[in-house]
Amino acid sequence: MTVHNEQRSWVESANGHSDFPLANLPLGVFSRDGDQPRGGVAIGDYILDLRAACEAGVFDGQALEAAKAASVSSLNAFFALGASARKALRGALMDLLAEDSAQRERLQGMGESLLQPMNRCQMHLPAKVGDYTDFYVGIHHANNVGLLFRPDNPLLPNYKYVPIGYHGRASTVDVSGSTVKRPNGQTMPPGATEPSFGPSKRLDHELELGIWIGQGNARGESIPIGEASSHVAGFCLLNDWSARDLQAWEYQPLGPFLSKSFATSVSPWVITPEALEPFRCAQPARAEGDPQPLPYLFDQQDQQQGALDIELEVLLLTETMRDKGQPAQRIALSSTKNMYWTVAQMVAHHSVNGCSLQPGDLFGSGTLSGSSADSLGSLLEITQGGKLPLELPSGETRTFLQDGDEIILKARCRRDGQASIGFGECRGRVMPA
Repeated sequence: MTVHNEQRSWVESANGHSDFPLANLPLGVFSRDGDQPRGGVAIGDYILDLRAACEAGVFDGQALEAAKAASVSSLNAFFALGASARKALRGALMDLLAEDSAQRERLQGMGESLLQPMNRCQMHLPAKVGDYTDFYVGIHHANNVGLLFRPDNPLLPNYKYVPIGYHGRASTVDVSGSTVKRPNGQTMPPGATEPSFGPSKRLDHELELGIWIGQGNARGESIPIGEASSHVAGFCLLNDWSARDLQAWEYQPLGPFLSKSFATSVSPWVITPEALEPFRCAQPARAEGDPQPLPYLFDQQDQQQGALDIELEVLLLTETMRDKGQPAQRIALSSTKNMYWTVAQMVAHHSVNGCSLQPGDLFGSGTLSGSSADSLGSLLEITQGGKLPLELPSGETRTFLQDGDEIILKARCRRDGQASIGFGECRGRVMPA
């Protein structure tokens, strides 16, 4: 692979692009004008059509194998190929799209048959989700929610020993831009003696990092912590929509069920581990007195380089703001550095009992709130369970989401000497029950 110091591309819009410069090259599944969905790569304001690129003969060897696997209507087969094939494709794409590419003239001559304008394409779920597991690794969120329900004992004893998670509903994971229908369910209103049924009145968002699994493990065989990172195919943004009133009634004793299973939104682009390599950092030190992870969850290299430095943002756009042409309002700015457990620890723990992970499985990190009031990743925390309404510049207030409200998640990676990259958006608008 050629080394590109300035990482400039002949695709002009990629140079200095807020999300998709040459340093990023995330993969997704798109369609245009009713065509069959197929794999593509984001570069600036365009999508490189991998099927067209394969047909044009621009790849060879392992990169060709990877490009063919990624050119179809889901990325599961590409995820299954693992890190070596993924890196080969990335290297070939860097060479093809670099400003000094030997194939520049030929590729430019292919026009829109190769590079599709992103604003004219529809994005699809990047992979078929076989299983979806939602973790709870945001310690500030866990503490804040615990304080609301158990003021004397916010964190249960297992939290600092176990990466807590629950199995979610894979069939209701949907891509950014899909609407979210307000769920119906049972609730127990304060002071009532029996539950009532109807639309959720306390609908909420959750700011999360999504993790796509690549190569899996054989049933009965666990993934060692030192190898866990190699089983991750990529990352996305994830909004785990939550009906807090349904949740409060149903969660005892077995945890979330209908309060979570009605919708989960993910951003359409899979950001590769290689694109995020420059933004790796040490796992934040545990508080004094916290236990050391058990040996199967502890790896020195993972502690030194297993965390990610990704800025996370939540914006809210109400119906009134939309009608007045007002921009979405930021309501939280947080970071993946608020994860108490690393992604590798999540993978190692999920498989330690012999559970088999498969290509296309999806993890959610759990809500990644920070420690400050402006970094809270859910309205449950921002409004302290609905007691302190959030005031918006439009003059409106919110305790929980109303019909017509749209939640937009964004992410940004920055580091001196590195090209900044983003994740694209994860959007969802609430529709009436």
